[in-house]
Amino acid sequence: MMNFTFKIACKDQKGLVYRISDVLLENKLNIIKNDEFVDSEKSLFFMRTEVSGIADPQKVMAQIQDQLGNCDIYLSKNKPKDVVILVTKEHHCLSDLLIRNHFKDLNFNILAVIGNYENLKDLTEKFDIPFHYISTENITREEHEIQIKQTLKNYEFDYLILAKFMRILSPNFVADFKGKIINIHHSFLPAFIGANPYKQAFERGVKIVGATAHFVTNDLDEGPIIYQDIIRVSHSKTAKDLANLGRDVEKNVLANALKLVFEDKVFIDGNKTIIFE
Repeated sequence: MMNFTFKIACKDQKGLVYRISDVLLENKLNIIKNDEFVDSEKSLFFMRTEVSGIADPQKVMAQIQDQLGNCDIYLSKNKPKDVVILVTKEHHCLSDLLIRNHFKDLNFNILAVIGNYENLKDLTEKFDIPFHYISTENITREEHEIQIKQTLKNYEFDYLILAKFMRILSPNFVADFKGKIINIHHSFLPAFIGANPYKQAFERGVKIVGATAHFVTNDLDEGPIIYQDIIRVSHSKTAKDLANLGRDVEKNVLANALKLVFEDKVFIDGNKTIIFE
C-alpha cells in the first residue's frame, strides 16, 4: 500500500472528474482527498487528488493522460522534498528552516546550504549540513552562478530556497531551474520591489509591513505569489524598527509557503498560483 498525489491541469470540459475517477477506480485506488478549481475566465481546470493503493503510478498517470488528451500531470509519491538553500548574511530565515528540518516540522530535507559570505557557515554546520562558500569577490555574476551550478550538480534536489540570498539571479540561471526557485521578499508585494523595502516603507509612512514568498522569474520580485502576511505598525517606528519586526513575518511567511509547496498544494498558472489549502 502506498500514497501518492496527482496534480492535473487542462482545458475545462465536461466529464473530467468522472474520467479521472474512473481510471483510479480501474486501478483499485482509493481517493483520500480531492480538490478542484475551474478558472472560468480562461476555461482551465485544476485538480489535486491524494490516493492510496497498490498500483504503478506511472501507468495510472499515462492512463489519465490518454483519457484527457493535452494536459499537464504531475505525480508525487508524498515523500519529503529535497532542497538546497542559498543565503547571504542574515540568519533568521535559515535558522528557522534548520530547526524545522532538524525536528521534521516540514516535509523536506536540507541537503546543503550555499552562501556568498561565510557568516552562516558555523550555524549551518552545527546541524551537520554541508555549507559551500562561493565568494562573489572579483568575479562576474555569470562566473559566480557557474560555480553555484557546479556545486548543485552534487545534489539531486527538488527546490532551491533563497533564504535572504541578496543577489539578483540571471535569466539563464532562472531558466535552468524554472518553477523550482522560491524566494522570500521582505515586503508585501507588489509594494516596495527591490532593495531597502523597509526604508521605502518608512518613507511612505506605512501602517503595515509584510513579507511575500514567491517563485522566482526573470521579473524582479514579480514571480507567482505563494504566501503573504502582514503586521500592523505605527508612525513611531523607525526604518530599523520595521526591519526588526519584519524578520518574524519573513520567516513565518517562508515556512508557510514551503509547507504548501512541499505538500504539492500549489499550481503555477502563468504569473499567479492556484493553491489548495
